Amino acid sequence: MVNSYHIGQQASCSKTITETDFILFAGVSGDFNPIHIDAEYAKQTRFKQRIAHGLLTSSLLSQLLGVHLPGKGAVYVEQTIQFKAPVFIGDTITAQGTVQEIDEKRRILTLLTQCFNQEGTLVLTGTAKMKVPEDGGVI
Repeated sequence: MVNSYHIGQQASCSKTITETDFILFAGVSGDFNPIHIDAEYAKQTRFKQRIAHGLLTSSLLSQLLGVHLPGKGAVYVEQTIQFKAPVFIGDTITAQGTVQEIDEKRRILTLLTQCFNQEGTLVLTGTAKMKVPEDGGVI
């Protein structure tokens, strides 16, 4: 199945971040930092409003890599992340993956992973390594 990918191949997916996402992610992660959930607190910060959890933004990569590229049956091996800009309620974030390397023997794809907001600002960048299934669809 590795041979069905090529260097430069891309896929993307988008999501508009909502207040509900902030609350649900805080509940799932246990991260109740007031920068994410307390509007009055957040007004006093350099951002002047609540910002999304960094890992909420990076969770869009899970959809991208698990559903779109490489997709069905692929599993994470490694992910690096650098946060470049804040994400706010109402931002539409597009996660994009680009195949950079293909290790045929180990069935590992290395992808550049990036997230952009609706203005095209890079908010997250990193690299993912994904193990892809054999031709039979099994890891």
